[in-house]
Amino acid sequence: MNMKATDGQDLALMPDALKRMIADGETLVLEFKGEERAPLNDREMVEAVVCLANRPGGDTARLVIGVENNGRITGARPRHGHSTDCNKVAALIAGRTRPALSVRAEIIELAGKPLLVVEVPAVRQPVGTSDGVFLRRAIGGDGRPACLPMDIAAVQSLQSDRGLLDPSAQTLSSARWEDLDPLEFERFRRSIRERRGRSDESLLELPDLDLAKALGVVEANGSVRSVRLAALLLFGKEDALRRFVPNHEAAFQLLRGLDVEVNDFFRWPLLRVMEEIEGRIRARNREQEVMVGMLRVGVPDYSERALREALANALIHRDYQRLGAVHFQWHPDRIEISNPGGFPEGVRLDNLLVTAPRPRNPLLADAFKRAGIVERTARGIDTIFYEQLRNGRPAPSYERSDNVGVVVVVPGGEANLDFVRLLVSEAQDGLEVGLDELLILNALWQERNFATSNAAHLTQKPEADTRAALHRLVEAGLVEERGQKKGRTWHLSAAAYRALGDKAAYVRQRGFEPLQQEQMVVQYVAKHGRITRRETADLCRIGPYQATRLLNRLVKDGRLVRHGERKAAWYERGTKI
Repeated sequence: MNMKATDGQDLALMPDALKRMIADGETLVLEFKGEERAPLNDREMVEAVVCLANRPGGDTARLVIGVENNGRITGARPRHGHSTDCNKVAALIAGRTRPALSVRAEIIELAGKPLLVVEVPAVRQPVGTSDGVFLRRAIGGDGRPACLPMDIAAVQSLQSDRGLLDPSAQTLSSARWEDLDPLEFERFRRSIRERRGRSDESLLELPDLDLAKALGVVEANGSVRSVRLAALLLFGKEDALRRFVPNHEAAFQLLRGLDVEVNDFFRWPLLRVMEEIEGRIRARNREQEVMVGMLRVGVPDYSERALREALANALIHRDYQRLGAVHFQWHPDRIEISNPGGFPEGVRLDNLLVTAPRPRNPLLADAFKRAGIVERTARGIDTIFYEQLRNGRPAPSYERSDNVGVVVVVPGGEANLDFVRLLVSEAQDGLEVGLDELLILNALWQERNFATSNAAHLTQKPEADTRAALHRLVEAGLVEERGQKKGRTWHLSAAAYRALGDKAAYVRQRGFEPLQQEQMVVQYVAKHGRITRRETADLCRIGPYQATRLLNRLVKDGRLVRHGERKAAWYERGTKI
């Protein structure tokens, strides 16, 4: 067999790495083709490569010939007489793909059998065979990766995912200016007026046609020549939306376990949908008040600003080529907002907070910004996280998102009011707590301590930037560090735990062993000035009688002084501390 890689370059994939990949099974970036029953012909090989080229995400994909679907290694047949010339394989694929794909190929031996590995690079344009066959890599109906046919809608969807096409800017040949509703233009202006300072007020005085031209949603020179998809979505009459954008639908659902109390679907223009769902949020959203000094602070069940951003993101970034509705589902303990269409190319769970904005429908996104509905900075996800955390609730989760849909889960339930009081108090003292600091404080409250690398993973930023945020919290007296260099860990300070109503947790985080109860009590008194029997029992995780005996020993040794009797007794520092 020819052991030479394409272009004389060695592939980074080594036999051990390939063996592990095969053991893990097929994925969206790994395809097996066995030749035990019948040889794989050139057409089938090229189609498999095309399928992998049209995959979601930007990772390198590989076609492994000589492995059956179940992962059993059977070996690849020679393709050129008694050997396989990897350069000829690459040339064949380049000649039979449009646009031409430049792949790399290599023969790797495993279990004494040769495997032909074709490495398919990430490309931006959709790729087809020279015979006009387009296939895409996706999850099939059985939950396994598969190669599925691509129609024109799937091609356009892939182009929009990769930032090559703005679906909302496409013209609808049969749509006319008369399909747009003047009331929706007025709704757009009302949104601008209600959000002065965040909207584009230069649009307020424009007549309908000039407003549509300024937004770029129609083409007109005297008369309207064409109407774009964004125009229908923003201003279309309901019957026109049903005819021209049949995939557009939004649902508001109120769920109680398996019972559906409200299940309403709308085929309205997007701003009308936003207004309707926002009104329903306000009608159901409760608010409790907490006092911080003389200041009264409202803590809602859900931040309306965060929900507005999440809903707007779902409407703006949904894939209008796909079937399905945008769902706003209100559960007893959470709200879930989902939309058809996965993350755009380059957006992943591990870079959501830091990646540059990549709207699937840029024209539509721009209109929402100019109406003042979403942040002009296009950092709506930051807003969702920030609002959720500052209200004393867990961070939102996008973990259920995949390549066919985005799902954000916004947790509800009881708010951590002590956390809210702490943030308000720090704001009154002049500390501006940003999203990075909020993520760190919330995680430390939940996890008690972590290393710098864990904090960097949380903020999705380099360790140097994360360390700077940690030091800002140290300077504010909210966080302390322990250890040196790679062994350094971070935990909340005594002042932070005291503000959060868990004074005992600080001493535990200092690293004392359970048997060192006396040192734990002494450390607690040194930090907080006094201790009671109940606090001692909670601190040392012992019973009340054991706590009494422990305190009596410290009093006898002169390290504590007792005040009061029986249950009212409390202890402060003695002369021998």
